Amino acid sequence: MFTKPLIAISVAIALAGCATAPSVQHQPFSLTVAHINDTHSNFDPVKSSFKADGNKVYNEFGGYPRLQTMAKEYKAEAKKDNQSLLFLHGGDAWQGSAYFKLNQGAMNADMLSKMGLDAMALGNHEFDLNNKKLNAFISSVNFPVLAANVDVSQDADLKNQTNLHSYQIFAFDGNQKTVVKDINHLPKDKNLVAVFGLALDNMPNIAPNTGDVKFNDMVKTAQATVDMLQSKGIDNIIALTHIGNAVDLDVASKVNGIDLIVGGHSHTLLGDFTDLGLNNNGIYAQMVKNPNGKTETCVVQAGEYAQAIGRVNVKFDAKGDVVTCAGHNTLLSNDEFYHHADRKKSDMFSPVETATVEKFIDNHDKITITDEDVLLRQRIDTKYKPAVDKAYGNTIAQVPVEIKHERRPGDRGTDKHGSDVAPIVAEGQYYWANEPQVQKVTGMKVDFSLIGAGGIRTNIEAGEYREGNVSLELLPFANYMSVVPVKGSVIKDLLQEAVTATLPEGAHAGKFPYGGHIRYSYTETTPHKAGKLGKVEVMTGKEKHPVWTPIQDNKTYNVAINNYNATGNDSWTPLYQAQKDHSGRVDVVYVDGKLTGFKVKNIDKVGDKYKVNYQDGKAPNCKAANTRCNTDAQAVIDYIDQSRQHLVPLGYEVVTLNRTQP
Repeated sequence: MFTKPLIAISVAIALAGCATAPSVQHQPFSLTVAHINDTHSNFDPVKSSFKADGNKVYNEFGGYPRLQTMAKEYKAEAKKDNQSLLFLHGGDAWQGSAYFKLNQGAMNADMLSKMGLDAMALGNHEFDLNNKKLNAFISSVNFPVLAANVDVSQDADLKNQTNLHSYQIFAFDGNQKTVVKDINHLPKDKNLVAVFGLALDNMPNIAPNTGDVKFNDMVKTAQATVDMLQSKGIDNIIALTHIGNAVDLDVASKVNGIDLIVGGHSHTLLGDFTDLGLNNNGIYAQMVKNPNGKTETCVVQAGEYAQAIGRVNVKFDAKGDVVTCAGHNTLLSNDEFYHHADRKKSDMFSPVETATVEKFIDNHDKITITDEDVLLRQRIDTKYKPAVDKAYGNTIAQVPVEIKHERRPGDRGTDKHGSDVAPIVAEGQYYWANEPQVQKVTGMKVDFSLIGAGGIRTNIEAGEYREGNVSLELLPFANYMSVVPVKGSVIKDLLQEAVTATLPEGAHAGKFPYGGHIRYSYTETTPHKAGKLGKVEVMTGKEKHPVWTPIQDNKTYNVAINNYNATGNDSWTPLYQAQKDHSGRVDVVYVDGKLTGFKVKNIDKVGDKYKVNYQDGKAPNCKAANTRCNTDAQAVIDYIDQSRQHLVPLGYEVVTLNRTQP
């Protein structure tokens, strides 16, 4: 059954209400679900670290070949035990690595189709290119993409798509699984499971390239979908979502009848990983009471960047209600361990040290050593990797120690200041915007810069650092830099609203703001709910001798921001409000190899989207062959190459987030 707008689902429910639900035999049923999410084109492993018996170990986690190995292992175990199993992806397969920059959706379709997925949620980054390319991706994969609250009927590229569904129904006889294509003719002797998708209902504000796709209310659509499925006699129901863990929990508390939510979007590695030197990110398989006060929904999510896989076992009673729900996420490690982040051969663990770490891992259920799937690794290395290696360009710096990026301060073992990468990026964009050739184009001297944490996609790894590490990995979205004159009061409103929105556990923290030549503090007053912005100060002087001055509400500051956030996207709404009538903003791109400024007249809101209007109607055409728009990345490349070839964190902190203990 193909994707339907909410009204179609509502009509189906109304019609179903006029008839008696079909007689379908139910029985107690056990289902295993393996799941991944937010893999973001991390086909290769991610360099990382953990602690084994308190000792720091530098290693690698994940990558698609390791996910493939573990998924095959789970499937083999299920087959041996005659256990029913689904393998699901919680969305955002796109974006995030050099592979995606070069191959876009094609490599994702190739790799994912080899993994044996049963379904994938529609993520926000699946809209990063355009709907024509998204349509090609959905047509190319050998599993359905799910989103019940999405209406593509008016979109020229997606309206005829036959692999974008509201839901998918599976019939199980032990380990044997078949797809049920006709909801009105259900098998009577099988255990039935319906998986429906949920996408963000504010998608146009998060992903501006949504075309004419409409996104309906998540809660209303979820309840309508569940009611319709139950009216047909299907009671074992899974929501495959890409809305964030905090929103998953909220939906579970507002919708009756969802048994399991398999989520994505907030990159939440649910579970307690503190004994690995990592974080306690919330309860895996958390049970949430439904609004009827009787039934419950189990909620899971499996982190980010293909580093881990989740496995949960759900037992249903004869009514389709959850009896038990248990499992955990597992980090997938390689078997080479180092004492230092630069991973020199001389720093490799000795055989005795390696054996000690291996013994620790063997006794831990949330980390395992996993070999890469040979065939998938060979395909990556032969078909895709050579072009990626060639694209990285010149070396611009040496990094003595890995520099960590964490979106929200306090997460995953970070301190109250959070990311050390984001301030470098913001400082680079401040530096670049004040270069004489850029000032000549904008006509403005920049006072400070701001960046949303979600625009930064990687750590800065120790060792040689190349141009492509910035443009292909760190800042892959090819945004262009904007210089925006706004009052200090607007900046304070932005900081207050953006930080507050990231406080809840499991909240999507991509909007969390960092800056260059600006610093601020924020103190939480109600745990995970509310807080108050403290000092906001603008810096003059140099890094070694900074001078800090309180921001003035009525003073106009020239701020360097990428165009995505400068427009007010991802809930940076005060910037839209400040420019809806008039804007002095200038956007900067390369046209025919020359820096060119485009003056913004104002920003309109058209439906759920923000539309930038330019003076004289002249807008940057990033699709044109003579136009290069990734000035956000070029700014950082120039800064590092010219001023920070020995790349270490800034000498001062830009964010202080004081959390309140509950």
